[in-house]
Amino acid sequence: MRQPTLYLPHGGGPCFFMDWTMGPPDTWDATAAWLRSIPASLPEPPKALLVISAHWEEASPTLLSGDNPDLLFDYSGFPPHTYKLTWGAPGAPHLASRVAELLGAAGIAHGTNPTRGYDHGVFVPLKVAWPEPTIPTLQLSLVRGLDPSGHIALGRALAPLRDDGVLIVGSGMSFHNMRLFGHPVALSVSEEFDRWMRSVCAEPAAVREDHLLAWEAAPEGRTSHPREEHLLPLHVCAGAAGDDPGKVVFSDVVMGSRVSAVRFG
Repeated sequence: MRQPTLYLPHGGGPCFFMDWTMGPPDTWDATAAWLRSIPASLPEPPKALLVISAHWEEASPTLLSGDNPDLLFDYSGFPPHTYKLTWGAPGAPHLASRVAELLGAAGIAHGTNPTRGYDHGVFVPLKVAWPEPTIPTLQLSLVRGLDPSGHIALGRALAPLRDDGVLIVGSGMSFHNMRLFGHPVALSVSEEFDRWMRSVCAEPAAVREDHLLAWEAAPEGRTSHPREEHLLPLHVCAGAAGDDPGKVVFSDVVMGSRVSAVRFG
């Protein structure tokens, strides 16, 4: 059965695996509960996961092609035990080959990296969703320059994977202004952008893509994303969605700001 595509908030560092002290201790509880609900919401267990994380950028889209990737603890200032977390999902070299074929057919230059580990945009949320890491997982990088058109095109090239039972996951944050988290204006700013995102994702594909290309013109767009690396996984998911509409399937206020997840299909 065709899998949806899913743009999810991956939280703050290893937030789900520590006592949260940068705000109320239950700050991330609702997000964690939603992440745990993902497997039951799918039409069937995915044959593989393809994850586009905000925390990996390369000159061209690059596939993490190792058989058994380690974890890349690319956060700092958190408790020592959070640097000993484990999540041993097997790599997906066969899927990497298939993705390379699709990218090549679309005329998209690409690369591979057999030694990099899963960054925290991958293992932190997916350790919550799939604590027993048995599903082969492939990480795909963003592309430096962060061109929205290129990331929508990347998603379009990946679309056939959905019919192969692959769940395409965009891991980011719908609001990501580090200076405004906890600030009194964060809620109004983030909710303005969230309303725009919610409306745009529900539009027909051509209209949706036009708006996503012009995301900087959205209400509070650049304020919500001073740098767009946490937004562009949404563009990949939207590109892979084809004609499927998107809808917000989870939303919460964390650190004083509205954060949402979007599902297409």
